[in-house]
Amino acid sequence: MSKLWGGRFTKQTNHLVDEYTASIGFDQKLAEEDIQGSLAHVTMLGKCRILPQEDVETIKAGLNKVLDKIRKGEIEFSISDEDIHMNVEKNLITEIGPVGGKLHTGRSRNDQVATDMHLYLRKRVVELSGMLYDLQKSLIVQARDNLDTIVPGYTHLQRAQPILFAHHLMAYVSMFQRDIERLMDSYKRINMLPLGAGALAGTTFPIDRHFVAEQLQFDRVYENSLDAVSDRDFILEFLSHASIIMMHLSRLSEELVLWSSTEFNFIELDDAFCTGSSIMPQKKNPDVPELVRGKTGRVYGNLMGLLTVLKSLPLAYNKDMQEDKEGMFDTVATLEGALQLFAPMIATMKVNKSRMREAVNKDFSNATDIADFLVGKGLPFRQAHEVIGKTVLYCIQNGKYLLDLTMDEFKQFSPLFDDAIYEVLQPETVVNARNVYGGTATDQVADAIKRSEVLLKMTEQWLEEHQ
Repeated sequence: MSKLWGGRFTKQTNHLVDEYTASIGFDQKLAEEDIQGSLAHVTMLGKCRILPQEDVETIKAGLNKVLDKIRKGEIEFSISDEDIHMNVEKNLITEIGPVGGKLHTGRSRNDQVATDMHLYLRKRVVELSGMLYDLQKSLIVQARDNLDTIVPGYTHLQRAQPILFAHHLMAYVSMFQRDIERLMDSYKRINMLPLGAGALAGTTFPIDRHFVAEQLQFDRVYENSLDAVSDRDFILEFLSHASIIMMHLSRLSEELVLWSSTEFNFIELDDAFCTGSSIMPQKKNPDVPELVRGKTGRVYGNLMGLLTVLKSLPLAYNKDMQEDKEGMFDTVATLEGALQLFAPMIATMKVNKSRMREAVNKDFSNATDIADFLVGKGLPFRQAHEVIGKTVLYCIQNGKYLLDLTMDEFKQFSPLFDDAIYEVLQPETVVNARNVYGGTATDQVADAIKRSEVLLKMTEQWLEEHQ
């Protein structure tokens, strides 16, 4: 069967060219968006009297039949029809006859595919924001349950200062809040209509682009037809945001892997989110966070791939831009898969509070507070730092921790020590001494949880408005 565009050609396309250039293998994911855009477009053609209303109603009925068949899996997409647009149009013509060919009046596949992708990403950005919202809720519940749980805080993966486990979890709540805000902000640039730009220069038909925008609930219309068909910034922005989200998930994944090891034994992941070994029956492997950590690279790759495709492309549309979709689809699927698992995995995670406390009691992460104690007694910080360094070295050489030292041992390093140092060194005292905005003190973390719950309500409202 000849192509819908085949009038100019005297030969059939080589079948290898068909296979190489066809995008229907992946852009069939845009079927619903393609028909959604076509319904708005043909409605506009009737409103502007470009097509008679009878034809408009026939085409709309035909499009809905095609959509129903697609949803039921009754349509077999054809490589010879290249892409989702031509496949839908060919099936529409089969359904209602030659009048179906009038659907393409006043538009090009260039502005049509751009519209489809705007519609597709607009929906996914809302869905992904909702998944991040669910993950935040799981983290906040765990944080509330662990306001009394003290854990070593690390720098360089070396124990640094004791902190509340809730404080550590709330750091990720803050990261994911920024991720949500980035997605929300990107919605403004996704929610723009390119349809009506034609191939690159607009159309001679008296169309009403703003009417189509209203039909499809777009906030704005692209100002420049060249920009409309060649812009993929909105996809790049999404891929960039997705990469940052995956980076945050990967950092949390790494900590879950470490914390669930025998060496740490800080947490236990639920059996439902772990796997076993085919040869070692004792194993319980944290495969979900490991795989999320690994899949981060493919999301980064999708971003770099599209940046490279778009580099040096002249205006307007080029076939290179067909490479914009697979990476976008893959990133959406990868991110959705990770977020769907992460919220329940965090919610069912068991926290080994006693093991965390044991770890805090057997390190020198309270050393800074001794320095602060001596500074309070009038000793310059640099001198206090040296005193505590020597005190810690003494402990290491004698197999002791700071709370094990007698007062005589303390005083050999500084006469400024007194019995108050034993209270200063208690983990609860160390934690609650950081009673500044954003600090790890119990009151501060409790306030941070309350602030995050307010932001959750704002996110919930945004989700309701955009779903």
